[in-house]
Amino acid sequence: MSPRAKSETTLAATRRGFAAGARALAQADPVLADIIRRVGRVTPPPPREPFDALVRAILYQQLAGSAAAAILRRFQALYPEAEFPTPQALLATSDDALRSVGISRQKASYLKDLAARFADGTLSSSKLRSLPDDQLEAALTAVKGVGRWTADMFFIFTLHRLDVLPVGDLGLRKAVMGAYALSELPTPAELLALGERWRPYRSLATIYLWRDMESP
Repeated sequence: MSPRAKSETTLAATRRGFAAGARALAQADPVLADIIRRVGRVTPPPPREPFDALVRAILYQQLAGSAAAAILRRFQALYPEAEFPTPQALLATSDDALRSVGISRQKASYLKDLAARFADGTLSSSKLRSLPDDQLEAALTAVKGVGRWTADMFFIFTLHRLDVLPVGDLGLRKAVMGAYALSELPTPAELLALGERWRPYRSLATIYLWRDMESP
């Protein structure tokens, strides 16, 4: 099977998982059932190569979306021969060149550390797609600049893993406070306890709660 065909097959399976998950969540939690009716069907984002996704995640850290998108465009323009650089090409890029497109010295060091781990085989697309969650989190958070939140977003949006609960995400905590009429933001421990009813579709519950909070 070609890589493109394999990707399309995987995406189709994820869409089926999302549909099954929505039905299960609606049965398990009446609050989510109302949210799912309001929000409607959600679909997984198109698949992206793990290295590309992690580079984007680092570039977007602690920046407004528009500013990060502008830096990403300038970064990609450093590599006119491809949409995204290989790890080897990124390693060969001088820090001055990275600084010239708006990447801080600290983020440049994060990107180089990530690229070095892919270049020497410590990380690879196949490894990141096949490792169980606990080993994958350890491998990702060993990279400079990649913490638990970035790892959780990678699990949900790049690997489409269905049972991830990003308890450190402020947006999710705000969404839960509003949806469940809580008097204050839930703690990570409280969010974990609440999320038990959403297994094995905690990622999907998270996406629905985010979407509901974003709705006008």
